[in-house]
Amino acid sequence: MPNVIVVGAQWGDEGKAKVIDLLSADARVVVRCQGGCNAGHTVKHGGKTFKFHLIPSGILYADTLCIIGNGTVIDPEVLMAEIAALKAQGYNLDNLKLSNRAHITLPIHKLQEKNVEDSLADQKIGTTLKGIGPSYMDKVGRFGLRVCDLYAPSEALAERLRQILQHKRGLLPEDQLMEEPGLTMDSLMVWCQEAAENLRPYVTDTISLVHDRLAQKQSMLFEGAQGTLLDVDYGTYPFVTSSNATTGGACTGSGVGPTRIDYSIGVMKGYVTRVGEGPFPTELDDAVGTHLSQVGQEFGTTTGRARRCGWFDAVMARYSVQVNGLDGLAMTKLDVLDGLSELKICVGYRHKATGERMETFPAQLETLKQVEPIYETMPGWQTEITGITEFDALPTPAKNYLQRISDLCQCPVAIVSVGPERNQTIVCHNPILEKTLSVQKAGIT
Repeated sequence: MPNVIVVGAQWGDEGKAKVIDLLSADARVVVRCQGGCNAGHTVKHGGKTFKFHLIPSGILYADTLCIIGNGTVIDPEVLMAEIAALKAQGYNLDNLKLSNRAHITLPIHKLQEKNVEDSLADQKIGTTLKGIGPSYMDKVGRFGLRVCDLYAPSEALAERLRQILQHKRGLLPEDQLMEEPGLTMDSLMVWCQEAAENLRPYVTDTISLVHDRLAQKQSMLFEGAQGTLLDVDYGTYPFVTSSNATTGGACTGSGVGPTRIDYSIGVMKGYVTRVGEGPFPTELDDAVGTHLSQVGQEFGTTTGRARRCGWFDAVMARYSVQVNGLDGLAMTKLDVLDGLSELKICVGYRHKATGERMETFPAQLETLKQVEPIYETMPGWQTEITGITEFDALPTPAKNYLQRISDLCQCPVAIVSVGPERNQTIVCHNPILEKTLSVQKAGIT
């Protein structure tokens, strides 16, 4: 059966959770591959709204195995709160497993991130202050604490914590280390022991688990967090997250090699949004921007911050298709455009100083700050599409808009979301169900 990666193809908040929830109905395993509780995935089903930060979005299917992979960083308190909330609604979570190789976000990481953000004054990155960046810094710097370390003999755990505290003394003021609750050696030991006990029912060797399921030919869905333009390598650095939010990150974050992947789908809104700081070429500060924000209810799932809104950027989208190797697109929130008489698509950039036309996404942040979008204008459809479930039933201007995006991105559209509910979706091509994974079989080619 097919193994499929789902990633965000813009700046995050594209609606990945809905797409993952939809495809999870036909997948046997869902693996969350990277990021931490800075991610916010919202699923609406049966009149209820579920907000996930660490738990995979396929968790609502009792028969779907949900794995938090080694590429994630885990805040045990946040994870246990999510688990408790789902159990209170009748979910037993026997289908949830946590990698023993995942790294732990410690209380000290949150303090460290706050100090860094405060020091940047008006140059802030705009992080969620969840300690994710410092968690990944320690992982790469080899000062991290993994889930499996929680179950080491107490002397070994204590020595590991002493090393971590000694390292932090060079990064944080001594008075903070002494005064901040939870940052002494004794308090960290207690915190880790409690985390170990709480997480114990879910912790396992997920590498062996996923490969056992692959050997059984069970279809697998890989869930990314954030979005391609927040990827630490390919995003608008330094205004990025601290992990690889692209398809490559799904492989390293799950322990499944790229030769086992059959299809990659990128999730994009019918427009663009961004939370936090950084350049945004198509950002709108007018009535259209207000419309997108209000009708699209554009507020961050994790932070509650208002998202910046703008027209669809095909330069950025084509770049995402390239770096992810996408086979298909899932277009979300198309219904938010219902009331607009005309739509614009950014088809290129023009450098404000030189007048040079640019067709590719620049690496240098200063260059991106100096570009202005070159737009194509298309007619809107000005009719409600939330009840439509077949592509052919869409208004002609809506079909033309999707076709133009597909042409510009050089990638077919496989899924179209026309509302927040699971059943408000047009599926042109389901890569989990269809055995022949041919791009030409997608709804729009």
